[in-house]
Order: sequence, then C-alpha cells, then structure tokens
Amino acid sequence: MSLETQDSTEQNSGLRHLIDVQDSRQSAAQQGQAEWLTHLQSGDRAAAEKLVDQYYQRIYLYMRQLGHNRQASEDLTQEVFMKAWYHLGQLRNGSTLSGWLFRIAHNVSCQHWRRRGRREAAVGEGIELRAEDNMGQEIREDRVAYTEQLERLQLAVEGLSLKLRQTIVLHYLQGFPISAAARVAGIREGTFKSRLNQALEALRRKTDTYQGS
Repeated sequence: MSLETQDSTEQNSGLRHLIDVQDSRQSAAQQGQAEWLTHLQSGDRAAAEKLVDQYYQRIYLYMRQLGHNRQASEDLTQEVFMKAWYHLGQLRNGSTLSGWLFRIAHNVSCQHWRRRGRREAAVGEGIELRAEDNMGQEIREDRVAYTEQLERLQLAVEGLSLKLRQTIVLHYLQGFPISAAARVAGIREGTFKSRLNQALEALRRKTDTYQGS
C-alpha cells in the first residue's frame, strides 16, 4: 500500500469515527429528551423544576429582547411555564423542548401586545442584548468601543417593527436555525427569510446613520 493510499484510508477511518461519535451523541440526546418528556408528562416535579431551571433565563431574556419591560417580562415568563405545564400533552416525540417552549413564549408575547398595545414597552430600560460571558480578550481590552457598538445595535434593534425584530431575536440572539425560528414564529420559512433580510437591511441603514452622526 502506498503512503498516499494509507493516509487516505486513515483519514476516512477518522471521519467515520467522528460521524459515529456524533451520531451516538445525537441518539443519546434524543433518548435523554424522550425520557425527560415522559417524566414531565407524568407530572414529575423534579422534571418540571429542571425545565424551569434550564429555560427560565432564556425565556425571560427573549421577552426583554422583544421589548417588554422587566416587570412584564417576569410576568410573561411565569405565564409561559404555566401554559407549558398545562399543555405538555401537546408536545410530541420528535419536537424539541426549546422550540415548543419558545413557540408558547412567542404566542404569549403576541397576545400580550394585542391586549395592551405597546403602552408598556420598555421605555428608558432598553432591550437586553446579552453579551457572551466568554468574550475574547481583545474585546475586554477595548470594552468602551465594544459597549458603544452594543448600544448602537441595541438602539437599531429597538427601532425595528415587532415582526422584523422577532426574526433578529430568534435567529441571531437566541440562535435558532431559520427553519426552527420560522416554526417558533408560526410562519413559512420563506416568509421568515424575507423578514430577516428586511430586518438586516434596516439595521444596516440605522447603524450607518449612527456611525455618520
């Protein structure tokens, strides 16, 4: 066997090993979620506490990012988990807990806006764009510039319409793939992509204006 053929064989073997490891981890994660769901649907208190512990801060931050003030965000987050608890039977195997929970949160937020309009929007509070806790050393050393950039982005996102803001929040701030984000928002994937493009163009124009001022 030539050296080149041996290297190719070793590379293929290594790739197959990586794929096997990834498949194993994915299978274990799916099995773990299925077991968790079973415990949730049986009324297991420990499983419910785990759900709250794992997702409370994300749901609260999602509400803040959508423009709700702090008090409303706390109230709506609690409402989300109450609705989730009473509708666990609607969650089917194959669905992700995060996508299902954020879909409930999306509906709770929309219902709140319809009831209250935008009167309780976070005036003077600003939405929360959480910075990564493990930000790089260069960013930490240039914190003033980083903070200014974050503030400009925050102002730009706040100025978006709710529908456009939702796409930025779901895809970029909460990290959902476009297909999953579209399901959370309850719209077609093509519609989500269109809104996302509109949002990005609006942000570009806004940030250009801030930089030029």
